[in-house]
Amino acid sequence: MLNEWKEFQDYTGAVNYTARNKQDTTYLGRFTFDTILDFEGLNRVLTILARGFLFHNEDGSPAEAPRERIDYAKRGLCAWCSVPDSKKTTPREAWQFGSDFGELYSEFPGLVEENGSGWFHRHVHRVAAFVRENPERRVSSSAQKKCAAIEKGFDHAWQDKVIQMQIPLFAPTTKGQWGLRFDSFLAQALELGPLRKEEPELPPTLVEQFRTLTPKGVPLDIVTTLVSYYLANKPEDSDWVVLPVANFDAYFGTTSFGRKYLKQIPETFLERSETGFGLCRYRLGNVLAIKQGWSPDYSNKINCAKKPNSIV
Repeated sequence: MLNEWKEFQDYTGAVNYTARNKQDTTYLGRFTFDTILDFEGLNRVLTILARGFLFHNEDGSPAEAPRERIDYAKRGLCAWCSVPDSKKTTPREAWQFGSDFGELYSEFPGLVEENGSGWFHRHVHRVAAFVRENPERRVSSSAQKKCAAIEKGFDHAWQDKVIQMQIPLFAPTTKGQWGLRFDSFLAQALELGPLRKEEPELPPTLVEQFRTLTPKGVPLDIVTTLVSYYLANKPEDSDWVVLPVANFDAYFGTTSFGRKYLKQIPETFLERSETGFGLCRYRLGNVLAIKQGWSPDYSNKINCAKKPNSIV
């Protein structure tokens, strides 16, 4: 969540489909079943992808003239999201949007196959295949039920979502009001700029203080990551930062982050709003400022790059 270039690579590279036991969800990669089945957290995923396509070359080096790469970035998003058309699908009219972008294979061979199966589509089905092939010993019964739901209805639901994401912002239809849209991801990407590669580090003295403040049972790395993420993404005009809870669940490899640990952190430490659609907003509590003598300007307290806005 702090090294955004690494996050981009996780969304486009190889996934290790394995698990040591039923609690290990390594096979999900940088996703959760909530993202796969309910698409929670996809806003951040697709915005990270858009920023990578706009501002970076394949090796991560800065790309020239990002605004001239908008069409390229949109094709990259289409390739990643591609869903193969069914052989029984009625041919589309020229004005209709599609979801099969197999024609982009030559430009994005790592993101879409010639048959139209995009990176996300392939990943989801590989997750389902892993669970199906490893019952009882290495996957939970809950995961097996969710993968049964994937095999039953994911393709159709994702195909509809990909078509919706292409609807223009001011389309005179209700479909144009959906929150996920390629144009929105590209706009957010242009505003946020290049992906951050360095991981902010908290001073050791602060880490020790957080150790004493962290509630029993809450992993310390969760608290320090939340503080680092806050300081790296705090806007100039607000104390609040958007927290992509669904993406943090995937980052930590457990939904216990959003459903258990986050609720155990007291408001004196971390004040937050209720979570909805995989998001909430939060700010650091007054106890930190009181105990450490912090001022509202945290820039001298941490080695991190400021961002103009929170990342959703």
